[in-house]
Amino acid sequence: MTLPAALEVVPLAAPVASRITVPGSKSETNRALILAALGEGTVTLHGALWSDDTEVMVACLRTLGVEVEVLPDEAEPSNRTFIVDGCGGELAPGGTVARPVELYVGNAGTAARFLTALVALGQGAYKLSGTPRMHERPQGALFEALRQLGYRVDAGGPNGDRMPVVVHGDGAHPGACEVSIAESSQFASALLLCAAQGDWEVTVIGANADESPYVVMTEQVIDAFPQTFLDDLEDAEYLIEGDTSSGSYFVGAQLLQALVAASANDVRGETARIDVPNWPHSGWQFDERFGAFCEAALRGDVPSEVSRTTDLGDSILTAIVCAPLLSKPVRFVGLERLRVQECDRVAALHEGLTRCGADIEMIGDDLLVRPSAPGALHGATIETYDDHRIAMCFAMLGLFVPGIVILNPACVSKTFPNFFTKLATPAPDGLGVTLLDGSEGAAKRPLALDSLDA
Repeated sequence: MTLPAALEVVPLAAPVASRITVPGSKSETNRALILAALGEGTVTLHGALWSDDTEVMVACLRTLGVEVEVLPDEAEPSNRTFIVDGCGGELAPGGTVARPVELYVGNAGTAARFLTALVALGQGAYKLSGTPRMHERPQGALFEALRQLGYRVDAGGPNGDRMPVVVHGDGAHPGACEVSIAESSQFASALLLCAAQGDWEVTVIGANADESPYVVMTEQVIDAFPQTFLDDLEDAEYLIEGDTSSGSYFVGAQLLQALVAASANDVRGETARIDVPNWPHSGWQFDERFGAFCEAALRGDVPSEVSRTTDLGDSILTAIVCAPLLSKPVRFVGLERLRVQECDRVAALHEGLTRCGADIEMIGDDLLVRPSAPGALHGATIETYDDHRIAMCFAMLGLFVPGIVILNPACVSKTFPNFFTKLATPAPDGLGVTLLDGSEGAAKRPLALDSLDA
């Protein structure tokens, strides 16, 4: 069975005690796949996310001649164990200008950028394409850096800075480039992941604090990776940590549960907790800071201004949707990058919260959210714009606000295919939430647990 076109979330009837594991980090999974592919031996990746974005990466690596075995993960249904036989930089040959090897990346930004750099190490023409939205997203800084390294890049768009793109692989050769991260850190990460194999000297410029934590993460993964490009190591292993962005929806649910219980003088909220046992603590993922944000919110200590640049990373979306239930106004700043991701997330958040009756104001690229009066929030139909994070944020709000309907809920397959299954699974492994078919004209019937994976 598949998810319906629309899904209604029935609010929790009482505080719930749960321990919910979340899938592996998408960012770390796709970085580790590139490093494993470039290595000389075999690496086993444990806790790897299995979703649209990582499936795309695995499929493309196989097209490039990299052997990737995919095995189940008993601990988490949305994870897999990958056994990767590294190719040592010897990719399958590309094609000709007329008939390049085709790589489809969907709407996966990490796959699009990382593979663009990777195929430069091959020989011949490789064409990368994706969804219409992927073709709108910026790529120019990465293409220009590859040209500085001596590779031919034929790109689309009026300025030659959009996909689809044909990269003419010319193998590894020494070179130096500068790459700006003003638009995306993924440009720098793509080059850094391939730099050792390509003998490239990569200088990151245009330091954008909004993106630099993700460059640091790339460098940390490279440093920690068990397989070097010089040693032939058999049976090396690497453990991928849980994804903080995915975990933020349940940490956010715990925040809202505690706030709602406190406002209703429900003492059950003092003992019932929603925990994420595999919440990471390595410091690699910028979104780890969301836990501290929630602790501050419970104390009433949320600052008047919260930045994606310096405070929360992508988990700021979750914070914004929680904000109507906080005790004081919060202005969320540094959101420019959200406008050019899977959708215009600033506009989508403003639209969705406005529909729910929240007091929210868009000021340029900032969002100012004021506390909602008791009973002011209400149900609404949420347009997700095929954006997994919009769907999951508002599903979280629906745990406490009746009548929220999520359109195209299957879009969560991008990073968290069993998200709605986690919501509906009885406690303590889930939240025990009732989910209804919210499609227009459909009877509002509860959906079976085995029908909720995207």
